[in-house]
Amino acid sequence: MGHLPQPLNENISVFIADADRMSARLIADGLTRGRHNIAVVGVSNSSAETIRELEKSRPHIALINAHLEDGRLTGYHVLRHLQQLSPKTVAIMLIPDSEKELVVDAFRGGARGVFCRLQSIKLLSKCIRTVHEGQIWADTQNLAFILEFLTQLKPLRHLKPGGGMTRLTAREAEVVHLLADGLSTRDISQKLILSEHTIRNYLSTIYDKLGVSSRVELALYAVAREDLARPMQE
Repeated sequence: MGHLPQPLNENISVFIADADRMSARLIADGLTRGRHNIAVVGVSNSSAETIRELEKSRPHIALINAHLEDGRLTGYHVLRHLQQLSPKTVAIMLIPDSEKELVVDAFRGGARGVFCRLQSIKLLSKCIRTVHEGQIWADTQNLAFILEFLTQLKPLRHLKPGGGMTRLTAREAEVVHLLADGLSTRDISQKLILSEHTIRNYLSTIYDKLGVSSRVELALYAVAREDLARPMQE
């Protein structure tokens, strides 16, 4: 059952999880300034703290940055646990830019909206109200990403560290390490002096070898592997 529309005159309680506490405070100040009917009930900057605070505060909206203080893409870890922590809380994922896999995996993980960090606070307040009223927030490009992958989407899995990394070549392990550091496909191609097409081929092979299906799943797998701290060199 979807969330029922809420009364427009009701204050919307919002919890903000961001990599930097100061940044979270700035967002909070921007959202509560003026007549937005938004009340920020807390901020945090790590996944463990966010999980703990969300379970206590149970806000209407959880505004979760994809990247938190304890690592790249750890906001998705919080997102995956949110329904157990606070079933009535609706999540909006903050992403650095509209990258296809970040958008798709946010919705797969249960987010009801995806918002680019480069957009204005005024638009963010509109996003929050829209999602609180039971609607989805996604721009045209993000909707195109969702439609493109709709038929092949699978639920995000809880991946346990295993022996799969031993199946990777030195170059493939290096690609995984760079991806876990938050580099985009373009960034990785530039760092390794390879074409983006070659990097995408590497990623496809890596997905098959490790049994993952997306960039986020691969990154979450990688951060649990101590042997990725120093990538092998060819």
